[in-house]
Amino acid sequence: MSGGACDIFISYKAEDRSRLKVLVDALEAEDMSVWWDARIGGGAHWREEIEQHLDAARCVIVAWSKRSVGPEGHFVRDEASRAMRLGTYLPIRIDAVDPPLGFGEIQALALQGWKGKIDDPRFQNLLKAVRARVSGKDGSCLPPTSEGPNFRRRTLIAGAVGIGAVAATGSGWLLLRSDGKGPKRIAVLPFTNMSNDPEQAYFAEGITEELRSALSRIGLEVIGRTSSTTVAELDSRTAAARLKAAYLLTGSVRRSADLIRITAQLVDGRDGVQRWAQSYDRAAGDAIRVQTDIAASVARALSIEIGRSGQSALTLGGTADSLAQDMMFRARQARVTAGSRAEFDQALRLVDGAIARDPNYASAHVERAMVLITITENFPADPASRRLVAAAEASARQAARLAPGLGAPHVALARIAYNRLDLAGIIRETKTALALSPDDTDVLLEAATTMATFGRSEEALRLSDRLLALDGLAARSYARRSLVMLLARRYREAIDAVRQAEAIAPGNPARFATAGDAWLLLGQPERARTEYARMPADDYLRMTGEGMIAARAGDKRGAERAIARLTEAYGSAVAYQIAAINAQSGERDRAFARFDQALSLKDPGLVGLTTDPFLDPIRDDPRYAVLVQKLRFP
Repeated sequence: MSGGACDIFISYKAEDRSRLKVLVDALEAEDMSVWWDARIGGGAHWREEIEQHLDAARCVIVAWSKRSVGPEGHFVRDEASRAMRLGTYLPIRIDAVDPPLGFGEIQALALQGWKGKIDDPRFQNLLKAVRARVSGKDGSCLPPTSEGPNFRRRTLIAGAVGIGAVAATGSGWLLLRSDGKGPKRIAVLPFTNMSNDPEQAYFAEGITEELRSALSRIGLEVIGRTSSTTVAELDSRTAAARLKAAYLLTGSVRRSADLIRITAQLVDGRDGVQRWAQSYDRAAGDAIRVQTDIAASVARALSIEIGRSGQSALTLGGTADSLAQDMMFRARQARVTAGSRAEFDQALRLVDGAIARDPNYASAHVERAMVLITITENFPADPASRRLVAAAEASARQAARLAPGLGAPHVALARIAYNRLDLAGIIRETKTALALSPDDTDVLLEAATTMATFGRSEEALRLSDRLLALDGLAARSYARRSLVMLLARRYREAIDAVRQAEAIAPGNPARFATAGDAWLLLGQPERARTEYARMPADDYLRMTGEGMIAARAGDKRGAERAIARLTEAYGSAVAYQIAAINAQSGERDRAFARFDQALSLKDPGLVGLTTDPFLDPIRDDPRYAVLVQKLRFP
């Protein structure tokens, strides 16, 4: 290996070299040692040299761009795969693109538009993450996943996020399960951004999502976002077969300052024949009318009579102000990609701008609630946290008043109830969301886990089946099923679900905790240890799992070491996890002292009290019944 080993390896497409040089310079200005192939030695062994530096690096920054996610980016994908296996992968986006299929598990940090200023919040956020990775203390605030709000939620965290990838396994692709509704089953594939500006991708994504929601509200069985995105590059008949879809809706968006062109095509999935198509050339402010017209035209093409109530359903929660909608799209994109408090604040400013333009825009009020909830969940030490939760509730309730038929406000209210440890509120709002939006995959995802956590296994399994029918090419669907199975005490099926999630999009550490817990509960501690060891050493779930192994083996010193490490790293926030280790050690007094601490902090982890299998050793203690009563389990 020419030169010494460096802490940071940068993987990128060669055509992006000039764009990455400012990043290399900025990192080196911060005394970070960086290797990239601009410094590769001469000779015939350049591949070996790249491999050696990649393996030696403590942090591998993978730059996703229009070029590196394209068909010629296979070298970058190979390096990213190796980094994921080594636990050194740190993705960034230098263009407005999604990582390739299989690499969406860890949210990429946004650097598009960064000009090299070291004091820029985007670079500071990356620098923090790099230093944490290099030091081995990876506690940086990377953007949140859609799997669970925060690290206290032991029984509610596992799985996948972002654009799920379906992996070729065995003789073919994984297929969606269908529950037989067939003729009205449709997939809305991602509308292509044809604008010259890649930064406009958010707008095409927003229109695609609006169409999915509208078609679902008029009675069509709409396949989930992740599964639809997975097959976007396939021919129509193959894509429809993978999704078990009767129809596909595809299209493109081209937008300039004054004009917008949207094309849409409805294709029969059985024969690939086009059933309806339309091209719209309109003023930029007419985008909302075009969306409504596309949805109504699809309904007519499928012989669905929508009537007056159907027309209202098409626009439920929406706005007639195109600029307000645009700001809401940008706010949603900013929230999903945010990696710092400053970026969450930017999302909040955008959605506030949308509401200022249209105070009756219910979906914008929902988005505002979600931004505020996400801030409180990712920055729990913020002194303003309580005020932000109250503001989130006000926004969600306003959305529910403005659009009583919309399920999304109640998803937000369930999240708020969870953070307040309002158990009856969690169940109430989850059931309301299900009643209003029974086929919304985000609702199903949360509802399945909620019902499992409250011991309602049959309902949880039914919801999980429905989620897989609608979004079965998404890793997160199998990850959530693994939790449902774990809490239903069907441990081998939980492990199988983890393996299926891993086959789709590998590398999410929380899943290994689920598999480890299942093996441990099956009485196979060494297999559990192997699973836990696949996680970062300072992951609280790994520390907890290793503490459980020691406690069940009667190794009190080992259990105490795990408790000491958890306390040092996470303080009082892991009171619930430490109580569970104490329960496994037979130390009941210490366990209940920790539960009292968790209760005083309103630790949301306590929602799993009645179903967590690791608490079985203390359930016959009278103090357990008192604790359950204090929490007012429904």
